[in-house]
Amino acid sequence: MDLKTLQEEVDKDIKIKSDSLDIESLRIPEIHNKYLKYYNRFQLVLRKTETDYKELYKEKWEYYTGKSSDEVYKENPFNFKILKADIPTYLDSDKDLIELQHKISYNKTIVTYLEQVLRSINSRTFTIKNAIEWKKFEAGVI
Repeated sequence: MDLKTLQEEVDKDIKIKSDSLDIESLRIPEIHNKYLKYYNRFQLVLRKTETDYKELYKEKWEYYTGKSSDEVYKENPFNFKILKADIPTYLDSDKDLIELQHKISYNKTIVTYLEQVLRSINSRTFTIKNAIEWKKFEAGVI
């Protein structure tokens, strides 16, 4: 699932139908559970991507410092001698590492979005309660 699809799903689920506040109130645990599952899944994806980045970073560091195996250099020749001070420049501009950094950033965005969705769902109880109180007030019950 991508961010756009997730946002569209949230748009459908987060709406409160004012004519059926009782049903909306009962849906809170169900909706919360649904997005908590998404949150947990994307948290795990984020952790996996961060771990993959660390592993790839080490491999690239070994590659650029000349410490990789001969097979690696046969497959992917690197015919430069670089200074230790220049290694961060090569690592920062490595396409594979940049791609994983983008995935990490994307997954962090999804996790942050889901945290906000869960907070919004948690406050639904208060929103629904306020809507009920307002309807009572309009009906002259209070």
